[in-house]
Amino acid sequence: MSAAAALRPIEPLPLPTGLSLSPRLKLLLTFFRADLTVRPLDEWQLKSALLAFLRDPPLPLPLLPDSDLSVSRLPDLQKRRREEPVASGVLHVRDLSFLRPRKGDGEAEEMTGEQEKYFEWRSTLVQKLEGIELNLEGVKFRMTVEIPSSDDFRTMKKSWEDFYSSELLNTRNPVRKIAKRPDTIVVRGVPSRWFAETRVSSKPSTLVTHTVFSALGKIRNLNISNDDEIEAKGHGVNKGLISGLNCKVQVQFESYNDFQDAMKALCGRSLEKEGSRLKVDYDVTWDCEGFFRISQYEPVRNNLEERDSLASVNSQRKHHTSRIESDYRKRFRE
Repeated sequence: MSAAAALRPIEPLPLPTGLSLSPRLKLLLTFFRADLTVRPLDEWQLKSALLAFLRDPPLPLPLLPDSDLSVSRLPDLQKRRREEPVASGVLHVRDLSFLRPRKGDGEAEEMTGEQEKYFEWRSTLVQKLEGIELNLEGVKFRMTVEIPSSDDFRTMKKSWEDFYSSELLNTRNPVRKIAKRPDTIVVRGVPSRWFAETRVSSKPSTLVTHTVFSALGKIRNLNISNDDEIEAKGHGVNKGLISGLNCKVQVQFESYNDFQDAMKALCGRSLEKEGSRLKVDYDVTWDCEGFFRISQYEPVRNNLEERDSLASVNSQRKHHTSRIESDYRKRFRE
């Protein structure tokens, strides 16, 4: 059994080259106006009121640092309708030590109990935060909470099961009777320098990246590219970054079990580097387009196109030279 297969929900996973996957809960917050006022929105005041609410005894978040909560106003507040959001935020809960089970239980029972306790606590926290109203000096704001799909393994697994089930029922699919499963994960928004060779280059290395992701399972194919789309969106800490700082990694595993264990290990965790205070919240998903299957046939198509183009050029040259020779022969006879 690999380390990713036996990983608990709140247990960190050490990776090669000083990297590690640390567990955390990430919640996406959206704020709406709950009254008819049109007073300007104060981000600092909204964040302070929300932190005070989160640190109350009913909620088990007394050790929540200020840096784990970010709130930002949405642009063009005066042009927005009343039912549209006015601000967004991200809440991270990184200290999950209180969810660890008691000592003395068996390993299997301990792991099962920890999973049940974690999912129960997460759903309870979302229910308590969903729809609350914050009163800021007479101005009320209503908040909604959402768990990102990339952080919820159960939601991710249901998405690919529904996708391939629909493929089996598709009458236009000639191989609809063959059951398929995903085998490739896509990780976006990770620092390129963390996957580069030390003192050699700042660009990600295939060897280093393969060594890191081999800890999650046996790899069949690997592809690394720049992730400029994440930087162009300008969300959170990625806003204003120079192109090329982030990279996108596509990893194809040899078996479905390795793919599933790797996806379970990457969901709900942040990437950390030894000696750095940066905690990277990457975006993980699964490949439904068949990237490696398509790229496998691209070189063959290119060679065929080049061969056809060369053949057409040679035929044109032969036709042109034949015309010159025929004209030369006519002139010589005259």
